[in-house]
Amino acid sequence: MSAPLFLVERVPTDSAYTLDGSEGHHAAAVVRLRAGEELLLADGRGATALAVVEAAGRRSLDLRIVDRRYVAPADPALAVVQGIAKGDRGELAVQAMTEVGVDEVVPWAAARSVTRWRDERGARARQRWVSTAREAAKQARRPWVPAVAGSDDVPAESTSAVAARLGGAAAGLVLHEAADEPLSRVDLPAAGQIVLVVGPEGGIADEELAAFVAAGARPVRLGDSVLRTSTAGPAALAVLSVRLGRW
Repeated sequence: MSAPLFLVERVPTDSAYTLDGSEGHHAAAVVRLRAGEELLLADGRGATALAVVEAAGRRSLDLRIVDRRYVAPADPALAVVQGIAKGDRGELAVQAMTEVGVDEVVPWAAARSVTRWRDERGARARQRWVSTAREAAKQARRPWVPAVAGSDDVPAESTSAVAARLGGAAAGLVLHEAADEPLSRVDLPAAGQIVLVVGPEGGIADEELAAFVAAGARPVRLGDSVLRTSTAGPAALAVLSVRLGRW
């Protein structure tokens, strides 16, 4: 089994380090790491350190740092514009996409989104996506935690904002069941950001698709099946990961 990963604000530069706080409690009391076992520390921004447990307390671990590394951000980067879905489907999508390798998730207030992120409710919903991405990155042992676009004041992007994002991308792709071009054969850039749009449960409205195409995006399909909004993004990322040599 690979060493578990724990997130810290900064990877330590000294040879000795105490992992405490919520991560230390999780490592000591939940994962129950003991002296002699290894773990990884990461700052979520590419820096990692391999550490050995010297002593275990009830809520903390004393560690000895044995190796440090830095993993550069992926290029091309993969961003997914995810239409807001009802219930926990959005969080399921964020979890799976993080495990597969997404670099940024963009919440999108699509015309056919049943759930609306407004005021404090929207801020809390976005924070759940942030927390989901963080925990999934730890589970997948990823040195980079995917960014979740937006803020507490503007938790989700509008269709016009998504169109602008697509217009500035190295490649803009929109998953659509009526598209003729398969994702497995579309031309991909060697560098920059690939932005992929996934609609909500009701799909992408005609006017939204037209705005995205006008911005330079290309409609693509995965196959003959119509996937759930929580499944389409991870499936598409798997295809792209293979084509880009990540897998």
